Amino acid sequence: MAVIKHKEQRVGVFIDAQNLYHTAKNLYGKKVNFGAVLEVAVGERALIRALAYVITSEAGDEESFFEALTKLGIETKTKDLQIFSSGSKKGDWDVGLAIDAVAMAPKLDTVIIISGDGDFIPLVEFLKINKGCQVEVVSFGRSSSHRLKEVADDFIDLDQDVKRYCIGKREYRTPQKKQDQQSQAEKVTANNTQKSEKKNQNQQQPEKTQGKKTPQSPQKKNQPRKRTVKKPRSSQKKGE
Repeated sequence: MAVIKHKEQRVGVFIDAQNLYHTAKNLYGKKVNFGAVLEVAVGERALIRALAYVITSEAGDEESFFEALTKLGIETKTKDLQIFSSGSKKGDWDVGLAIDAVAMAPKLDTVIIISGDGDFIPLVEFLKINKGCQVEVVSFGRSSSHRLKEVADDFIDLDQDVKRYCIGKREYRTPQKKQDQQSQAEKVTANNTQKSEKKNQNQQQPEKTQGKKTPQSPQKKNQPRKRTVKKPRSSQKKGE
């Protein structure tokens, strides 16, 4: 079923910045181009509010990042990274993002969740059934929850154009599926070559063994014959 997106639709965008940041870093070694992501998510529709949920690091050097988001018209909500006595760290905005989306839903026609986290599946289902909103998800398809993509009314896969949605000096990496296909093809090729080499060896082995046996067998047979023939001749000469 095609999703209708018209200019009069009121759109609210909720960005799980941590999820998007770490996904782009782990998959491609790059940073997210939030401007391009917001542009493709909203399209020509009316953007009511766009919020990015960020976890501040221990260094606290996110000021330039916040300024860049503000210039794009994205509001930022921050939360400190929690560090426990055991040394473990925790930081997420799942509950806060969900509460804001539910609270703003009556004023929105479309809710766009920019995240691939499967924890947002109940939120998507609630907004669709109880609030009557059209819910769309934007994320990198390779790392996104399959169920999240299924329950959403529309899903935009950022993996389809990494050069547009990611920025950085690092070269574009081949998607994992292509890498798996390439490695699998290489394994199949290696297995095939090994099998063919073994077949060639098996075919050559009997020929070599036969070649070794044929010269040895007449030598063994001739040697005793020569000895038996020589002895009686020498004894006959002495007797005479």
